[in-house]
Amino acid sequence: MAKPVWKGTLTFGLVSLPVALYPATESHTVRFHQLQRGTTDRVRQRRVNERTGEEVPFEDVVKGYELTEGQYVVVEPAELEEVSPGRSRTIEISGFADPAEIDPVFFDKTYYLGPADPAAAKVYQLLVEALAHSHRAGIAVFSMRGREYLTAVDSADGLLELHTMHWADELRDPQQEVPGLPARRKDFNRTELATAEQLIGMLAVDWRPDDYHDTYGERVRALVEAKADGRATTPSAGAEPEATGAGELMDALRRSLDQARGSGRRRAESEKAAEDLSSLSKAELYRRAAALGVPHRSTMTRDQLQYALQAAARPRRNLKRAS
Repeated sequence: MAKPVWKGTLTFGLVSLPVALYPATESHTVRFHQLQRGTTDRVRQRRVNERTGEEVPFEDVVKGYELTEGQYVVVEPAELEEVSPGRSRTIEISGFADPAEIDPVFFDKTYYLGPADPAAAKVYQLLVEALAHSHRAGIAVFSMRGREYLTAVDSADGLLELHTMHWADELRDPQQEVPGLPARRKDFNRTELATAEQLIGMLAVDWRPDDYHDTYGERVRALVEAKADGRATTPSAGAEPEATGAGELMDALRRSLDQARGSGRRRAESEKAAEDLSSLSKAELYRRAAALGVPHRSTMTRDQLQYALQAAARPRRNLKRAS
């Protein structure tokens, strides 16, 4: 169970609610240490004076703001501490906005907000439901770890979530940052536009985050495991897709539609087969599993038998071993 990273009071109007802030996400990035090649010696980072090459003790390090090249304003840690916002004890909601009107680029990190006092359960639940029914999020500014944050407090699945956001002046202007950005046009070929919209409709999905996973992280872990076991690794990269030219656009859209229709038929057949299996008894599922030679079927529950049969019915990908 995670420990709260902040405790304080959430206020809206004259209502006060003691809350605790918990991290909503965690990174599963594979971590490596730096080693000197050919040894198991760790390589450490040091604070080094770039002019003398000598290591500088931590207590002798100050912060410098560069005015012009080579000219700095030096700021001591104690001076920064004096102007630091400190650790605020209050998240004061100043207004309620429609989250749909907030551009996703503003959002940075998400935390869970839980009640810090069991006696506050009613007030907590009231705010959860009121935000859900009104489709609004509370906008607040609060301080944590020496920084001031613009935040949105929202309701999701019966709990409060706090989203830290970027300040308006932190957003970059895409017109200045993205070279070659084409101007919006309204003279598209109607057939091309209608076909693209049809393709989007056919590829529409329900958002299920469990359907997506970090394939690069999985490959890195597989690489580490293979090297630990002394097995050879033969990574291969797929061909880089070529850009679609303007004259090839309609053909690419039509072929994409044909591909989507084929995938849709296979998905519908799979769903129909799953529905047919759901109506069968455990004995009938067992007989089908025996006919297909499903291993360990005698120890399976009804749901496990159904899942095994569905897995057996899925088309297998022909994976070619890299040479």
